[in-house]
Amino acid sequence: MNRFVVRSVMRGLINGRSYCSCSSIGNGQVYRSAIVGRSLELSGQRNGVAFGGFEWRRMMSSSPASVEKATSEKEDKTENSVMEETKGKEVMAASYWGISRPKITREDGTDWPWNCFMPWETYKADLSIDLNKHHKPKNFTDKFAYRTVKLLRIPTDIFFQRRYGCRAMMLETVAAVPGMVGGMLLHLKSLRKFQQSGGWIKALLEEAENERMHLMTMVELVKPKWYERLLVLTVQGVFFNAFFVVYMLSPKLAHRIVGYLEEEAIHSYTEYLKDIDSGAIENVPAPAIAIDYWRLPKAATLKDVITVIRADEAHHRDVNHFASDIHFQGKELREAPAPLGYH
Repeated sequence: MNRFVVRSVMRGLINGRSYCSCSSIGNGQVYRSAIVGRSLELSGQRNGVAFGGFEWRRMMSSSPASVEKATSEKEDKTENSVMEETKGKEVMAASYWGISRPKITREDGTDWPWNCFMPWETYKADLSIDLNKHHKPKNFTDKFAYRTVKLLRIPTDIFFQRRYGCRAMMLETVAAVPGMVGGMLLHLKSLRKFQQSGGWIKALLEEAENERMHLMTMVELVKPKWYERLLVLTVQGVFFNAFFVVYMLSPKLAHRIVGYLEEEAIHSYTEYLKDIDSGAIENVPAPAIAIDYWRLPKAATLKDVITVIRADEAHHRDVNHFASDIHFQGKELREAPAPLGYH
């Protein structure tokens, strides 16, 4: 065996090789040796088969060659994709989990610019809804809800007067709370009692999301000042906790209050439109977010935006009065189908 090893080393030196790989079988074991010659790089070819640095890596690794090759190719692809994503002005955050948003486009093929909502969440507002419907208070609960809403309107009228843009912004920060509170409590109830919700969880969360998009639109139009933002924080903190307690005690009262709040919202937006028509408020172009959310024409104006928002409020009015009527009949919301998609 020693004579065989020496002969192999001499052949490698004569042929200019930088190493010699030898193997023999003895006592059931395979012995391998590698002798580094002139170069630290292990590369070469023997009998037409590539070996050297590649074989050395295989000897030092417990992974199969195919796995190492696949891993190397995967790392190269990952690096290339990261480099492509970081090109340009927008830099995407690299994610270990491989999470990435697919490319989304509008119907005309342009890129979808919004992260707060997707194209399949947009819709055309139903403007044929009756804006003059009113639930007449019939019992103590109805009268209490109606008087409470009228009482809440007094400080709003004093503070905002006819600044309907700021009033609408404040109104939407309040209007987006009830749907979230109701949906959350119904969700927890469904988990506790192992019951279906009849679609009401999703319906109320849809309402909250729709009201939030109203707010995002109004913020683009109004540009609230610091004291108005502070007022929003205060009002939201008080209203959320108060409505949470009311809904826990009496869902029918809570939904009736929201129904009357939406009636007041319809009145406020009607006055807003009157000021636009009279010229007291400039009929500026509609924000881009509103055009995409309500599928408005590109030439849409502030009047178009307020018109579709008012229609949404009328739908919320109907949903909440309907929910309150279900409770007044001694039933639970899950016993009646929810008006899903009824913005």
